[in-house]
Amino acid sequence: MRCSGTAIPSRTLGDRTVKDGLLRCSAKGVALWLFRVNLWNARAWRRFRAQRDYGLGGACGGCARCCEEPSIRANALVWYLRTLRSMFLWWQEKVNGFVLLRTESRERVFVFQCTHFDASTRRCDSYSTRPGMCRDYPRGLLQQPRPEFLEGCGYRAVSPAARKLLRVLEARHLPPEQLEKLKTGLYLRE
Repeated sequence: MRCSGTAIPSRTLGDRTVKDGLLRCSAKGVALWLFRVNLWNARAWRRFRAQRDYGLGGACGGCARCCEEPSIRANALVWYLRTLRSMFLWWQEKVNGFVLLRTESRERVFVFQCTHFDASTRRCDSYSTRPGMCRDYPRGLLQQPRPEFLEGCGYRAVSPAARKLLRVLEARHLPPEQLEKLKTGLYLRE
C-alpha cells in the first residue's frame, strides 16, 4: 500500500473529487492490518475445528459487479446498538468511501455505493488502498452453506469433496444433462 498525500492521485468521480490523503490512507492501513489479523484468526479457528470451506475456482473476469453495491453483514451488536451502528456507518463513509444505500433487515446487511468506483471505466480510483473486504472478495462467501456469487462473476465455489464426488457420479453413467445439473448444484466444477 502506498501512502502519501501525492502518491495516490485524485480523480473526479461525478461531481466529487475522490482522493486518499495521508490521514485516510493511514487509517485504511491500520484497518487493513486489523482485518488481516482477524481473518487469519478466524480461518485458523475454522481449520482447528476441522471445518472445511468450499474452494475457490475460476478467475476474476473484471466485471466489477462486486464494486457496484458492496454489502456488509453486521453482527447483532452493530446492527441493534445505535451508537455502534452510527460509528460503523461513519467509518464506512468517511474512511472507506461507502455511502449507505439501503439496509436488508432480514440478514442484517448494509448495502452501500462506493464513491471510489467509477461506473464508466469500471475501475476503482483507490485500488491500492481498498478495504480488506474488497481485497478478500469472494473468499468470504466460501464459508456459507450454499455460496452464491454475483451473476457474471468469473469465480465459483468448489466443494471440498469435488473430485471424489465427481468420480462417483461419473461411475454411475448418468445422462449428460443430469450430470451437468449435479455438477452445478453440488459445486463440483473446479
